[in-house]
Amino acid sequence: MRIGVLGSGGMADALGGRWVEAGHEVVIGGRSRERSAELASRIGAQAGTPEDAVAFGDAVLLAVPAAVAADVLGHAPGRVVVDCTNSVVPGRFVLDEPRAAARLAAASGAHVVKAFNLCHVDVWRRPSLTFEGRPLGVPMCGDSADALGVVAELARSIGCAPVDGGPLERAELLEAMTAFAIGLWIGGTDVRAMFPPSP
Repeated sequence: MRIGVLGSGGMADALGGRWVEAGHEVVIGGRSRERSAELASRIGAQAGTPEDAVAFGDAVLLAVPAAVAADVLGHAPGRVVVDCTNSVVPGRFVLDEPRAAARLAAASGAHVVKAFNLCHVDVWRRPSLTFEGRPLGVPMCGDSADALGVVAELARSIGCAPVDGGPLERAELLEAMTAFAIGLWIGGTDVRAMFPPSP
């Protein structure tokens, strides 16, 4: 699959690198040409502008700070956009901008799928995404069945299990859960203990 990556930070590195290893073609299009070129060289991808990344990808990973996500993406009608951002207020672990994913979809015209936002970047850098014999679940919310199918394939290609999180209007619940879980995790709580296996 052809994947455009908007951003050149941690998530662009971790997920972009995994997708390259899985055999996908990746173009890094961050706001800094130098950082984009350095990241692309390091993970075996190509470098370009943000516009190049949007035009290139069968899917586009939006891996920039949530506050600038809409501006970086711009108008992208019909594109499959994977939104891994979290509009979380540092230190308070509350949402800064509720319904951000839905507003992003409306502003860009893209088929936005909220996914890959639940885990810290360090999880995506681990050698294996299998835990206690089970593949890491990736919740995803979106309104387009086709777009969800594309993003599900991206998850499976790196050894994860896609989890149907419902329509895009539920993305703010996924972000809120992320904010809540991060706050507990930083406080030393094992959040897995709150979610026992189904009977």
